[in-house]
Amino acid sequence: MSRILLLFCILFVVVPQVVADQPNSDQPNVLLISIDDLNDWVGCLGGHPQAQTPNIDRLATTGTLFENAHCQSPVCNPSRASMMTGRYPHTTGIYFLSPDLKQAPVLEGVKTMPEVFAANGYKTMATGKIFHGGDKRFFQEYQPSGGFGPRPEKKISQPHGHPLWDWGAYPEDENLMPDMKAAKWAVGQLQKKHDKPFFMGVGFYRPHVPMYAPQKWFDLHPREKIKLPLVQANDRNDLSQYAIDLTNLKHVSPTHQWVTDANQWEHAVQSYLASVSFADHCLGKVLDALESSDYAENTIVVLFSDHGFHLGEKQRWAKRSLWEDGTRVPVVISAPGFRSNQRTKQPAELLDVFPTLLELAGLPADAEQEGQSLVPLMKNPEQVWDHPAVTSFGVGNFAIRTARYRFIHYYDGSRELYDLSQDPHEWKNLASDPKFKDVIAKHSAMLPKKQHPVLPGDSTGHQAYAAAKANISK
Repeated sequence: MSRILLLFCILFVVVPQVVADQPNSDQPNVLLISIDDLNDWVGCLGGHPQAQTPNIDRLATTGTLFENAHCQSPVCNPSRASMMTGRYPHTTGIYFLSPDLKQAPVLEGVKTMPEVFAANGYKTMATGKIFHGGDKRFFQEYQPSGGFGPRPEKKISQPHGHPLWDWGAYPEDENLMPDMKAAKWAVGQLQKKHDKPFFMGVGFYRPHVPMYAPQKWFDLHPREKIKLPLVQANDRNDLSQYAIDLTNLKHVSPTHQWVTDANQWEHAVQSYLASVSFADHCLGKVLDALESSDYAENTIVVLFSDHGFHLGEKQRWAKRSLWEDGTRVPVVISAPGFRSNQRTKQPAELLDVFPTLLELAGLPADAEQEGQSLVPLMKNPEQVWDHPAVTSFGVGNFAIRTARYRFIHYYDGSRELYDLSQDPHEWKNLASDPKFKDVIAKHSAMLPKKQHPVLPGDSTGHQAYAAAKANISK
């Protein structure tokens, strides 16, 4: 073979592969922003009349606000594992706070969201909480921001129980807060020149407990003027004991009885609102930096929270419920070339973010993913949409959320049905009303047919799930 022919053969084989590995300069950047434990107490969602979130609200005006978005599990670890892999908890067996997603046999060899973008020529980097832990494993560059600290030597408001469960004004200097450190890191990255499209994760910890923020954020929400969530004393009278046990047994949060008896309800609500406002302030610094950067016109921005949060509703606190307060989350997607200031009431899932980003970035779709791209709703928010939001908390416990209804089916066979158009607080369980027989049948048909067994672990979720099952036969 001549040298010329040999050189031609090498070029023919090698050059296409080299070209394929080069990033496309037209590919959009991705800015993925998480706010931990944020429910619908956001100005644009109207979950609390005193919520002050000007930066979340202005981000919503730049893209599409998914008003009816829900997590796949009302707990940090399974929710984030599901979103970042594109698989439901009932597919992977990760239902609770443990195990880590790397310990799920079903996920062996499955690339997470940042890993897929890295494989397609993106520079991936993150700070704070995007995964439930071990973020450094999934990003090419990762900057810790400080977790849930700092914390005072003694708890401020709730002296007993889990060390993270506390609330109040602390510390004085906002620069000590992990979320401010994360915001500053992100600002610095947006001011740099990047030679590849980037995938950047920014994970804010507040309003997750401890609900601490500097005093000036508490001053925005004076304690003596705090409006408490609407709660009915007999709200749980039409629920099964199993439903109550599942959401209350083995929980690390204080009981609603303790919060009210200790005269801490107003203070805790104030602290949550203050923490939300502080996280929103940190978000604003990142949005300001993006808007003044070279990447303003070519960056997809996604804002999400991993699950909802109760602050007394249904006489309980924190997450780990299949009700609206436990599953509903803010989701905003802003992308180049799409209309701004849109809202849709169609159900959406955190699971949908992965396939949506693949489509928006022009990357190959993954047929193994179980979510739906939300791009059709970004093009037409009134689009006919037959995809419910499905949330689980252990085998046999599912919530199905459609545009109007929430249907819950529990392991013991008990059920709940709420018409959210008439009963936004989910006070009236319609499951025993014969007028809703067809509605229940329709939603029952949406329940998953296959469920992976619960993977081993000793989290409080595992314990509550086991204890609630054990009480069925008593």
